[in-house]
Amino acid sequence: MVLPIGGRVLTGLVVTRDVGRAGIAEALHDATLRGPLDHGEILLPGSGAGRAPSWWLRLGNPFRLWLGCAMGDDVSSATYSRQQRTRYRRRLMESLETFDRYLSGATFQDTGSIGLEVELNLVDATSRPSLRNASVLDRIADPAFQTEIGAYNIEMNYPVTMIAGRGLADMEAGLRARLNHAEERAAEARAGIVMVGILPTITEQLLTDPDWMSPETRYEALNLSILAARGEDVQLDIQGEDDLQLYTESVSPEAACTSVQLHVQVSPSGFASAWNASQVLAGPQVALAANSPHFLGRRLWHETRVVLFHQAIDSRPPEMRAQGVRPRVWFGERWITSIFDLFEENVRWFPALLPELREDRKLPPDVPGRPPRLHELRLHNGTVYRWNRPIYDPGVDEAHLRVENRLLPAGPTVADIVANAAFYYGVVHVMRHSDRPLWSRMAFSTARENFEQCAKYGLDAQVYWPGVGDVPVDELIVRQLLPMAETGLHQLGVDPDLVAHYLGILRDRAKSGQNGARWQLDTSAALQAGGMDRDEAMRELVRRYRKHMHANLPVHEWPAP
Repeated sequence: MVLPIGGRVLTGLVVTRDVGRAGIAEALHDATLRGPLDHGEILLPGSGAGRAPSWWLRLGNPFRLWLGCAMGDDVSSATYSRQQRTRYRRRLMESLETFDRYLSGATFQDTGSIGLEVELNLVDATSRPSLRNASVLDRIADPAFQTEIGAYNIEMNYPVTMIAGRGLADMEAGLRARLNHAEERAAEARAGIVMVGILPTITEQLLTDPDWMSPETRYEALNLSILAARGEDVQLDIQGEDDLQLYTESVSPEAACTSVQLHVQVSPSGFASAWNASQVLAGPQVALAANSPHFLGRRLWHETRVVLFHQAIDSRPPEMRAQGVRPRVWFGERWITSIFDLFEENVRWFPALLPELREDRKLPPDVPGRPPRLHELRLHNGTVYRWNRPIYDPGVDEAHLRVENRLLPAGPTVADIVANAAFYYGVVHVMRHSDRPLWSRMAFSTARENFEQCAKYGLDAQVYWPGVGDVPVDELIVRQLLPMAETGLHQLGVDPDLVAHYLGILRDRAKSGQNGARWQLDTSAALQAGGMDRDEAMRELVRRYRKHMHANLPVHEWPAP
C-alpha cells in the first residue's frame, strides 16, 4: 500500500491508528528516505498495491500534523525503581547539554506555521459523561483523534497550516468537518461530543468511578507518580461564588479540564520574544475566552479549569508548598532570553514523573547527521505543565521550535475557537516585533496576577497594563488589543475580510460581556430559579449548549435564558 506524506518516499514503516503522533514520528525517523522531495509517499512493506485507507486520506496530502510531542507515546511501566530514576536523571543532564550545543549551531525550520488541538468531552443521552472513548475512537478510525486521560475525553488534532490568505477560514471549515464526522461516529457508540472547558455534568461519583481513566499505561504511571510524590490524596480547595473543598484518591479531576492548544513555529532567536509575549497576553486571552465556570455543580471561577488543573496534578504536599517549591502546573516566574532557559528550569526544578529511558521505550537511537531526538528531555518537558510550553520537535531532517499556548478552554463553537486563535496570533506577532516590548515595562509578577484575576472573573476582571494603569479587561481588549491583533493579522497576510470577521466576533463578545462562562452562569441560574434542582439544571444546560455549539453561532449571539 502507498500512503502520501508531504514530499518523500519512505520504506520500512508500518502505521496503525493507535501508534500515536510521537510513535509515527519515531517510525518516520527510523524509516529509509528515498525519492524526490516534493512528491513523496510512505510504502507499507508487504501490504501490496492499493488505495490509502480512508482515515489517512481524510487528513489531506501532505499529512502535516506535528508529531513531536514525546508525551503522546505510551510508556512501558506504571512504576519505577530508584535505579531507573538515577539513570534517567543522568540522561536528562546529558540531553540538556546536547540541546544547548545543538541550539547554538544548527539550522531550524522557520516557516511561522500554526497548529491547533482541541480536547473534547463525550456525553450520553442524558448529557452525563460517557466513558466510551475507546469505542468512539474505534469508529472514528482517524489518527488525528486520540485518547486523553479521562475515558470520557478525546483529542482532535488539526493539521499544520499557514495563517496567511484564507488559512483561518480553511481552519474553521476543516475543524467543523472533523467535528461533524466525529459526532456522527460517536453517535454509533451512543455518545455525543461537547466542546467546553469543564463539562458541567461531572459529579463526585465520576471522580471515584474505577473506569474513569483511559486504560493506557502512561496515564496509570502519571497518576501513581503524582500520588507517590504527594504522599497523600489530592486536595481541591477552590473559592468562588461557591466554595469547593474535596479530597480525591486519584488525579481524576484533571480529566475534567479540556482545552484548546495553539501552536506557532518560531526560530531559536525569536522564541524568547514569542514566549514572553504569550505570557503578557495570557490574562486578557483567558478573560475573553473563559468557558469553565462550573465544577461538580458549583459556581467557581469563570475559568475554573485554571485552578482545578493546578490543584488536581499538584505533586507537592502542603509542607512543600509552604516552602515555595514550584508547582508542576506553572505560569513561570521570569521573562526569558532563550528557549534553553525553560528546559533548564524543567531539569533543575522538577523531579521526573515518568523516568523512562529511550531504551526502556524501545525507541531508536540518534542517527548521525539528523537532529538529536532528545527522548528523555522531551518526555520530561511533557510532564511540566506550563501555560505556554516550549516545544522542541526533531522532525525528520530538520528540527523546529514552537510555542504551545495551552491556556484556552475548549469551545464554545468552532467559530469562537478560530476567532480566539486569530486574536492570539495577531497580538503575539505585534508584541514580539515591538521595538520596546511590553515585558520590558511590566513586572513578571504583574502578568501572573493579571492571569489569575482574569481566570477568576473573566470579562469582569481588572488588570494592570503598561501605559494605561489599572483598567477593566474588556475595555483593554476593545481599545488596545483588538487593534493590535488587526495590525498583526494584516502583517501576517491574512485576507482583510477574515480579519474583520473574526475580530468582529471578539469585539462583539467583549462589548456584550457574554463569553461562554457568562452564558453558562446566567443559564444555570435561570434554570434553577425556574424550579430545577442543580443536577437537572446542569443537564439542561449541556443540552442547550450542544444545540448552540453545533449551530456554530458565536457565543455572544446565544440567546439569554
